Amino acid sequence: MNAYVHHCPMCALLARIGHEPADAQAPAAPAAPGHDDDAPALPQRRLFTGALLAAGAAAALPAWSREGIDVGKESAFTKLVPAEQVEAAAQQQYAQMMAQARAQNALAPRDHPQVVRLHYVANRLIPLSYSWNARAREWRWEVNLIGSKQINAFCMPGGKIAFFTGILEKLQLNDDEVAQIMGHEVAHALREHARERMGKTAATRIGASLLSSLLGLGNTGDALLNMGGQLLTLKFSREDESEADLVGMDLAARAGYQPQAGVSLWQKMIKVTGSGGPEFLSTHPAGETRIRELETHLARVMPLYERAPKPERRFDRG
Repeated sequence: MNAYVHHCPMCALLARIGHEPADAQAPAAPAAPGHDDDAPALPQRRLFTGALLAAGAAAALPAWSREGIDVGKESAFTKLVPAEQVEAAAQQQYAQMMAQARAQNALAPRDHPQVVRLHYVANRLIPLSYSWNARAREWRWEVNLIGSKQINAFCMPGGKIAFFTGILEKLQLNDDEVAQIMGHEVAHALREHARERMGKTAATRIGASLLSSLLGLGNTGDALLNMGGQLLTLKFSREDESEADLVGMDLAARAGYQPQAGVSLWQKMIKVTGSGGPEFLSTHPAGETRIRELETHLARVMPLYERAPKPERRFDRG
């Protein structure tokens, strides 16, 4: 999904947040323990629970693991950069971004209706993510909403999610479409696309002589720090974007959200941004291409959706 700034449309990681005046006081989802001094402490890794327990239990069934989307193993390039260091860099950048948004009165409070909505959807998706990446169980997931006209959303490594008010308002998203976007962005983190990109950078720019250093030896701290700075401007490949579309659709279907919403989402995106799509689409699959690919895989996820427990709450109905 690429209607945003992280060069993954939705992943257009707010590189411009500090230069764009906030147009709304967007609510921020409750931060993980220790990330919001004004918020009451929440039990670690229990930020998202509740309705997800049923969905999480279903996702654990062997039958489910044999159905749905299969995108193969992760890239070997991810092994060149330690996951812990990538996630630490993401956590630092995310915290800085949220602090900057808060200073601009652009960070939505946790009781904002759209923040409540985003948390509810996240609560359904996150437990289903563990089968895609075992590390996700240990992530300190966060969801925030930022007041900005940008049509954007993202999930940084380690489960750091943010939506912009622009994507919710300009596209008039229903709950199923919100789930598709969130699933897409979460998929980037689960499949460790940022870590893969950094690994490829290490292999091509730093050279073979430093690869062993990336595993913890030598002066790799500075190298990783420099690469970590790319998280705000990182460009995902067409393959990464297609993979995130499909994994996101799988996650949303298992969480009880209509898979066909991926198609309606991109139809809205094309209508709002034009047939050519936003800038980020110049290096990503065009909207029509994404729609065709999603339609091709609908048959694989519809059984998951039909069997999944459906959301008890809907935020797109009066």
